[in-house]
Amino acid sequence: MSPRARRGRDLTVLLAFVGLLALLAVASIAIGSRALSPGTVVEALFSPSSAPADVVGIVRDLRIPRTVLGVLVGLAIGAAGALAQAHTRNPLADPGLLGVNAGAACAVVAGVYLLGITAPIEYMGFGLLGAMIAAGLVFGTSALTRGASPLTLVLAGTGLSAMLLAITSAIVLTDTASLDAWRFWNVGSVVGRGSDVIWAATPFIAAGLVLAIGSGFFLNVLSLGDDMSRSLGSRIVTVRVVGIAAITLLAGAATAACGPIVFLGLVVPHLARAVVGPDYRWIVPYSAVLGAILLIASDVVGRVIARPAEIQVGIVLAVVGAPMLIKLVRSRRLVAV
Repeated sequence: MSPRARRGRDLTVLLAFVGLLALLAVASIAIGSRALSPGTVVEALFSPSSAPADVVGIVRDLRIPRTVLGVLVGLAIGAAGALAQAHTRNPLADPGLLGVNAGAACAVVAGVYLLGITAPIEYMGFGLLGAMIAAGLVFGTSALTRGASPLTLVLAGTGLSAMLLAITSAIVLTDTASLDAWRFWNVGSVVGRGSDVIWAATPFIAAGLVLAIGSGFFLNVLSLGDDMSRSLGSRIVTVRVVGIAAITLLAGAATAACGPIVFLGLVVPHLARAVVGPDYRWIVPYSAVLGAILLIASDVVGRVIARPAEIQVGIVLAVVGAPMLIKLVRSRRLVAV
């Protein structure tokens, strides 16, 4: 296949995935723990004055914000997972490996313990601040040792995550309010977040996606190794700074808004590589769209299988992601990066 034909094929498949995401978003609005007929949902959307008030509230105030946030978070974590694997050259890496999740969790717990925060938008602010500080410490520590190599990034992220987890555990084991808040936030859910959280997260996710998609060419050069990248004129430190900034914005905002969503950032980049190969100019956007598809689909499944209750999307993704990762490993499609 010629390069032009391959680009056309990859673009067509990407647009097909975008169409699938749109269909799943419609399903997310129409399907919930409370069964509503399609006509009732349409009436609540386009003629709210003639629909029952409780139905209008369910559709407009609960399901639409939940779907929008799910799409944003799926895009963010999918793209962040691809960047994390590219910069660490580790096929088992996810954004949490760089300390983002641990930093967000520690900041949320500290905010509850020290300042008594309770609102989701407050969790969002503290979580994002903690994620940014943690990512900055990881990159700074790595850069001071061996120039922010993939190995030092992983080691610094693992060490900082362990320390932050110890601090978080120390707080939640001694304070009941912090423990309750941590359990609610740590499960990973798009439920109960209002439009204020969506508006707060959107600018960070949008900026992160721009940086992530724009860095695809440089990630291809970086995958050749540091020595080869330098010989080709690539500014490795600059590329890594931009990459870490993008991961922090994407994973930090998503984690702060919904809590840690496990397995998504790990599995989705491998699905993208199975479709488009090793080109990061396509892996990053494919990972973003596939991440949103998988998250929205898991959220819909979680609403249906336990009616009238719900299973949080983080739990459903863990159940779905583990077998998917095992299948990738057994089929030998878990390639080096």
